[in-house]
Amino acid sequence: MADPRTVLEQASTVAVVGMSADQGKPAGSVPAELAQHGFDVIPVHPKAAEILGRRAYARLADVPGPVDVVEVFRPAEEAPDIASQAVAIGAKALWLQLGITSAEARAIAEGAGLAYVEDHCMRAERRRFGIEKP
Repeated sequence: MADPRTVLEQASTVAVVGMSADQGKPAGSVPAELAQHGFDVIPVHPKAAEILGRRAYARLADVPGPVDVVEVFRPAEEAPDIASQAVAIGAKALWLQLGITSAEARAIAEGAGLAYVEDHCMRAERRRFGIEKP
């Protein structure tokens, strides 16, 4: 598994699969805080047109431009498919949020050269290391 600090320090664009408009859910509040601290957060949600004032995309393949990290807020059984999509779009890292693990997703991501983090909260790690983006 990659070092969470290194992944965060090297990232600026984060595509969030399963991002929620509900700030009461971690899938809403975690990406919102990342955006407040300078990360370019891209919502990926099949039914949303916009989240937090940002255009949402139905699939990772629909996201224009490069993605540094694909952050996953979906069940573990969906992680391998998301890992394959992350590889296909040329993402640099795959991050499964706290409570999510997948040996298959890890094998796909690391096999393609992506940094891989699982079972860590991106917000908690950003806070722990005091990472801010300009």
